[in-house]
Amino acid sequence: MRASMRTGRGHQMPIQMSLGLRPPSTANQQMAHFHRESDHHRLRAMLTGAMAAGVLVTLVLGLVGLRVQQVRLSYRLDALRAARAQAEESNRRLNVEKASLQSLARIEVEARTRFGMVAPTQQQVQLASSWRAARPPPRLWSVPRPWPPLRTPRAPASMKRGEATPPP
Repeated sequence: MRASMRTGRGHQMPIQMSLGLRPPSTANQQMAHFHRESDHHRLRAMLTGAMAAGVLVTLVLGLVGLRVQQVRLSYRLDALRAARAQAEESNRRLNVEKASLQSLARIEVEARTRFGMVAPTQQQVQLASSWRAARPPPRLWSVPRPWPPLRTPRAPASMKRGEATPPP
């Protein structure tokens, strides 16, 4: 018994064809060798479609890759900006600390309390202008040189050749 399905106009169609399957072939068709010519237009259209799909996929993947790179760089930029702000804040705090440590009043207090220093008396203070007028600085070009020039004794020639002791 052969399974079939009714269509709208009273025709019957085998179930295999309704499912998209090929109808059973006859013995003569199975024995015969058919040569099928290729359809160049269809092949060219399929290759063109495949190439267009490949180009489209490549473009989409390229755009997605660029967007991912942009997001990565954005996160890195945010991290660098935060590090810069932290470094600027640290620099500001260090400058304030440097200014407070260089304060002459603080240095004087430290000298008196930590090292036991006291202010100098009037007799211990000499002005540089009065010291300069009292003593002119020595002139280096007028310093006498020793004459004759000092000579260092030379080692014997045998010592220069690497001998351990001089010959007798």
